[in-house]
Formats: sequence, C-alpha cells, structure tokens
Amino acid sequence: MDDPDYFSANTNVRAGLNLANIGWAFTTGSAANWHPLTWISLMLDAQMFGTGPFGPHFVNLLLHAANTVLLFFLLRQLTAAIWKSALVAMLFALHPLHVESVAWISERKDVLSAFFGLISVSAYARYARERSSPARSRLRGPAYLAALFFFALSLMSKPMLVTLPCLLLLLDYWPLGRIKFSELKSGLAKVAGEKVPFFILSLLSSVATVIAQQTGGAVATLAKVSLGERIANMFVAYARYLEKTCWPAHLANPYPLPNIWPPSTVAGSAVLFIVLCAAAVALARKYPFGVVGWFWFAGMLVPTIGLVQVGDAAMADRYTYLPLIGIFIILAWATDGVLFRRGGAQLVAVLLALLMIPLCAWRTRVQIGYWQNTPALFNHAFDIVQNDFAECNSLGVWMSGRSEPDLTLKCFSRAYQMNPTNAVVLYNLGNCLAKAHQRDAAIDLYRQALQIAPPTANLLNNLGSALMSRKEYSEAGTNFEMALQLDSNSVTAHNNFAAVLFIEHRYPESAQHFQDALRLMPDTPFNTEVKAQIYANLGDALAKQGNLPEAAQRYQQALQRQPDNAKIKEKLRAIQSP
Repeated sequence: MDDPDYFSANTNVRAGLNLANIGWAFTTGSAANWHPLTWISLMLDAQMFGTGPFGPHFVNLLLHAANTVLLFFLLRQLTAAIWKSALVAMLFALHPLHVESVAWISERKDVLSAFFGLISVSAYARYARERSSPARSRLRGPAYLAALFFFALSLMSKPMLVTLPCLLLLLDYWPLGRIKFSELKSGLAKVAGEKVPFFILSLLSSVATVIAQQTGGAVATLAKVSLGERIANMFVAYARYLEKTCWPAHLANPYPLPNIWPPSTVAGSAVLFIVLCAAAVALARKYPFGVVGWFWFAGMLVPTIGLVQVGDAAMADRYTYLPLIGIFIILAWATDGVLFRRGGAQLVAVLLALLMIPLCAWRTRVQIGYWQNTPALFNHAFDIVQNDFAECNSLGVWMSGRSEPDLTLKCFSRAYQMNPTNAVVLYNLGNCLAKAHQRDAAIDLYRQALQIAPPTANLLNNLGSALMSRKEYSEAGTNFEMALQLDSNSVTAHNNFAAVLFIEHRYPESAQHFQDALRLMPDTPFNTEVKAQIYANLGDALAKQGNLPEAAQRYQQALQRQPDNAKIKEKLRAIQSP
C-alpha cells in the first residue's frame, strides 16, 4: 500500500542520508504527514542495508523489541512491580494487534514514535521522583528537559502521542501519587503548569499534521462523513478494539468505513463505553490502576478514533500499538489486586498468563502470514467481509481507490450476489466493469440502477461515458445533460458533454462547456495533465470556429502544463503557419 511512497519507490529515501535529503525530510508533506525523523530513519536503513526490504523490516523488529524492553523497565520504574510489568511487556510484545505496526514498513513511524515516547515518559517519571525531594522541589533539571526533548522526537516520528501530556497527568495520580483523590482539584492545579510546554508541542504537531493531511487529501470533508456518522463510528470502534484485544481473530487491513452502522450496534457500543468510563471513575479511589489504564487506552486513541476522519477506514490495528498498554495494565494489576484475595486465585492467574502468552504468539504468527504480499493481505480482508454485504461493498470502494482491479471486482461481484437489487452495488460493479472495458455489461448495470433508485449525476455521467465509447453520441449527450441538471458543478460532465457536442459539430456550445470545466477545476498538481487536455480541446473547438488567436492562446496554456506534449505543439504550429 504505502510502502512505495515510504521506501520502495521513494527516490529521496533510497538515496540515503545527505544534507539535501535531510532538508527534504523536514520540509515535505509527502504521504500526507509531517514526520521528518521517520524519513531520516528509513534513509539510514537504505544507507546501511541497501534498498531491499530486509533493512526496514529488520529495524522495525529491533525497534519493537526495544519498545518491549523499555516498557518493562518503565513500569518497573513507576511501580516496582517486576512480574506484573513483565506480563504487560510480554502481552505488548506478542499481541496480534501489533503485527501491523511491525510488519508494515510504512509503520516505521509507529514503532519509532513509541520508542521516543516511552523514553520521554521514563524521563518524566524520574523528574517526578526528583520533585518529591524537598531539596529539589523547585528545580526542573535534566530529566524534565529530557522528557520534553524525547517527546518532541516522538512527535517528529508520528503525531500519535499528542495526548501524552494528559497521560502524564494520569500517571501523576497513579502510580506516582502526586495527585491525591481527596485533593483532586488542588493536586491538578499543582502539576498542570509543568505540562504547558508539552501541550504547546502537541498543538504545534497537530497543526502541522492537519496541514499535511489536508494537502495530501487524507482528511475527509464533513460532506463525505457527517459528524453524526463519525461519532457513531467512534463508539463502535472502541467496542471493536476491545473485542479484538480479548479475541484477536479476523484481524485485517483495511476495515472499511461502512455507509452506516446499525442503530443497535451504535447504541450498544455507546452504552458499553459510557459504563466503562463511569466504572473506572467510580472505582478510582479503590483501584487507581483501573482509571489510569482505561483512560490510557481511551484517551490515547482519541487522535485516531475518527472524530476527525482521516482516510476511509473505520479503524486500524496499528492505532492500538501504545493504547493497548492501558488494557494490559488493568489485566495485570487486577489479577494481583482483585483475584489474589480469593482462594486459589494466584494459581488461576499464573495459569491464565501461561495460556495467554502462547496463544498470543500463535495468533501473531498466523497474522504475520497475511503480510507476505499485497494479494495475501487484501484477499484475507475479503475473506473476513465476504459474508457481510455492507462491508464487502465498502471494501470494494476502498480497493477501487488503490488500483486493485481484480480484488475490486471480486468484492463488488460478491456484494452483487448477496443483493442484486441494490442500486449502489449495481453502480459500483458497473464502474468496475467499465474500467475493465466490459462496457455492455456496465451499461446494463447502470440502467438497472436507474430503474431502482433516483438518478445521480455520477451515475448518469458514467452511463454517458460508456455509451460514448460505443459511439452512441446522442444518448450519451442526453445523459450528460441530465447529469448537469442535477449537478451543474460537475467538471467531468461538462467535459464529457463538450466532447459530444464537438463530435456533433456544435462548436460554440462545446467551447462553452470546456470553459465551464476549466473554471470549475482547481489548478492543482493532481489536475495538471487533465487540465492541459481540456485547454487543448477548447483550442480545437475555437479553431473550428475560426477563432485562431484565442485557440493559439489555449494551446499555449495547455503547453504550460504539459511542455512536452507533441500533439499540442503540432496543433499550435498548424494554426500559426502562414
């Protein structure tokens, strides 16, 4: 998926470390993110191991192992509990939900950000212990600066840890004990000031990330995913993450965002989330690890839970890389603090641990197998959703945006088998067949969709395009005209209708629609080639009307966007010849 952007086809990364590439790393918004240290680490891989896949995979694995060790020592530093810290670290190392972060080269940002983030928390813990000493209560020495420095490095690897200042406040409550439950307000006021620099870094990182993702087209608009849909998906995602933590089966990439979640699913997930939050708060005095562990999990997921919809996935395994630590803490400390008080509970707890670790290792080994190559990964995703109509259709939409025609056809064909009278599926399958040059079948599906549901501009436009390919220009033009009645701002419909009008020798009308298409199409790098062709087509329509000076101007505008286009150069020479 993203690996060509990050490594295999990225010329800056593959060239290795040099000043120019380091400068690029700090200034680029490539891959819709700002994470200069991730780019630099991948450049270092290419420099040390060459440009094959071994280097980045090996380093990802080393970083994950290092994070496991760091987590163990951090929890032991915070709590002095060796075996509970070891259990959390083992679950972190071997849980199947973490395969995606380690096996996917593009998720270097995940393991690298976690590496620096865990060091930052460890430095903060040392600073907090030093502050408890009367002799050093007013000092913010090297430990505080180290915590701030490594937090900045974490954010420059991936902005996932923007919630770390809130996590530090949780740790001040337990296990650091800097905030007392009975003096919550005054305790928070006492330690809040020292978090201000951390919050400033989080804010700066958030701004940089939003700018990069908007530039890269990764942030969904409100028109695409409404606030209500995002809130619904948020509650469902929390429930699904908990389910997959406890029963890590049917893990996939991607989990497509459905058109709508069933109301019962949303309601049940919302009730579960609210009850767990209330229980954590209610039991905070007696079981402080519970409130810290739960809000470690729930709070750290906030940047990726979908309130600001990034991309078109409902959730992702990689988002749990650090948040799951909170659930593992609850499991380890609840076993000790609750079950040990009952007869035989210690033996049961030990047996559970002995069972969990091998089971996690086994499921992780299975999950790794799905990451061998792209077809294995996507076919596994299809196997999971093939009996669910909505998810199968959503997966097809996701595949169609990533140039996977065979798997896209597989998804839409399966959705069509399950529901052959659904207009959306008929439209999607029609698009897929049209791209495969099976135009007759595509036209038949489009027409079936028009009989079932009210027409849309996209459907009429695509039907018109398919008819145009069969040289049925009159009917194609009728569909384009109807599409423009439904959406007068459709660039594609204006351009297609103009082409039909040109073929029918209706040159003034053709020129007008080409001009409308140019007026509505933004002048961005993504549109350069298409816009150049529309300028050239407009030049053709003007030339046919005898307006050679303006036609020459349009050809020149086309060449500004495509200087090496030989056909446009020839057209310009032809009308400029004496």
